[in-house]
Amino acid sequence: MSISDTSEQTGGASAPQALVSWSGGKDSCLALWRARSAGSNISLLITAMDEHGEKSRSHGVPPALLAAQAASIGAPLEFYDTSWTSYEEKFIGVLRAARERGITQAIFGDIDLVPHREWEEKVCASAGLQASLPLWLEARRALVDEFLAAGFKAVVVCVNGTYLGPQFCGREFDAAFLADLPEGVDACGENGEFHTFVYDGPAFSVPVAFERVAVQRYDSPVQLGGATFYFQTLGLTQAPD
Repeated sequence: MSISDTSEQTGGASAPQALVSWSGGKDSCLALWRARSAGSNISLLITAMDEHGEKSRSHGVPPALLAAQAASIGAPLEFYDTSWTSYEEKFIGVLRAARERGITQAIFGDIDLVPHREWEEKVCASAGLQASLPLWLEARRALVDEFLAAGFKAVVVCVNGTYLGPQFCGREFDAAFLADLPEGVDACGENGEFHTFVYDGPAFSVPVAFERVAVQRYDSPVQLGGATFYFQTLGLTQAPD
């Protein structure tokens, strides 16, 4: 399968109607911001939740906070509940429904992991959509620097205990966090070392008001790798006047 870059965007009347595979984290946010700045019409955000719809897959963010993000960004948000085993089937179904509503492009925040891109191109082809990766093959650290320099703000909501201790969970994603990362841990967390929740920046009309509640430990089943993860539980608070 070709992995040629499909991230070119067009503006004006020909701008595509696009959805974003939305995790709420820094990479999907930067991809959205770039695509919108280049002229794409962001018509929908889609987020995979756990089987009970209580938190997002991988990042562990509750729906109220993701909805607050979407409201500030100015795009509709749809959730779909899924297990890891049904993830692909459910995702293709969501893409097909979006295609029926006139959306032609799906935006992803992946940077350079070829298997991820190949999967995204496969599921998009099944639904009749074009996969777009605005960050593709750019230097990871340069993307982090661009994100922070643009004024985006994020909090670390999940860390993989194989790489980072629980003291990293709940920290601001900023220069101090990056300076404290152990050698070998990627600044983008592209290898699964950590995940983030973006709460402010140029894509937002207002900051998302939240509070840090507790750090929770989760030990994944052996069949899923057996790794230990730490999640920063977040709660939605009332935004200041």
